[in-house]
Amino acid sequence: MRVAVCQLNSREDRAANLKVARQLLNRAAAAGADLAVLPEYVDYLGPAAGAPRPEPVDGEFASFFAAAARELRMWVVAGSFREIGPDPQRCFNTSLVFDRDGRLAARYRKIHLYDVEIPGRVSFLESKNVAPGAEPVVVDIEGVRVGLSICYDLRFPELYRRLTVDGGAQVLLVPSAFMLHTGRDHWEVLLRARAIENQCYVVAAGQIGDHEPRRTCFGRSMIIDPWGIVVAQAPDTVGITVADIDLDRLRTIRMELPSLAHRRL
Repeated sequence: MRVAVCQLNSREDRAANLKVARQLLNRAAAAGADLAVLPEYVDYLGPAAGAPRPEPVDGEFASFFAAAARELRMWVVAGSFREIGPDPQRCFNTSLVFDRDGRLAARYRKIHLYDVEIPGRVSFLESKNVAPGAEPVVVDIEGVRVGLSICYDLRFPELYRRLTVDGGAQVLLVPSAFMLHTGRDHWEVLLRARAIENQCYVVAAGQIGDHEPRRTCFGRSMIIDPWGIVVAQAPDTVGITVADIDLDRLRTIRMELPSLAHRRL
C-alpha cells in the first residue's frame, strides 16, 4: 500500500482550503497513492467566529471528499471537520474515511480534547465548543487494518494500544493541527513512540504555518515504520509526501520482537 500525507496551511477561506486540498489529492493520486491522509480541520482553521456551521456526515464537506475519492479512485481520509454534535453549543471533531468508490467506510470522533491554559502563553479550550467521541475505530482498507485518531489523541498511548490489540491495527493515522510550541519538542517523539510500542506504521498529516493570531502549527508531516524509523517527512511547506507500507517488514518485526505478545498488564 502506498500512502500520502497531505500538508496544508488551512485558514479562514474555506473554499480556498478545499481547493488546495483537492490539488494535493490530485498530486497524491498521480504519485500512485492508494491512501491519502489530510490534516485536522482541513476545511477551516481560522477565527472561531467565522468557523463553518457543523454539518451531518452526508453534508457538503463529506460530498466534496467523497467525490474526490471516487474520481481519483483512491482511499481518502478527510482529516477532520465540524460534525453536528449532541447540543447546539458543541460539535464533534470528526474524521471521515472514503473508499475508492466514494463510499463512507468509517467515521471517528476525536476522543481526547485539547484543553490547555498557560498564563501569558497559551489559552485553548477545545471542550468549550467540541464534544468528545467515545468509540475507538479501526477500518479495513483493502486487507490492511487501519486505526483512526486525531491530533491530541497522540498523547494517550492507551488508545493506540486498544486499536492495535483489540482492533488488530497495522497502521495508525494521526491527522493533526499540532501547535508549534509543543510540536518542535514532542511531535516526532510521540509519533515514533506510538509506532515502536505498537509495532505499527504511523501516518501523520499535519497543518503547517500561521492560521490566525496566536496560532501556528508545526507541520513536519511524516510516515514512520514499525521500528520507529521515519521513512518519509514533509519539508516545511504545503505539499505531499509519499511512502510505501511494507507489511512483510511489519510481520517480521512483530515475529522477531514479539513485544505485543509479551504484555502482562
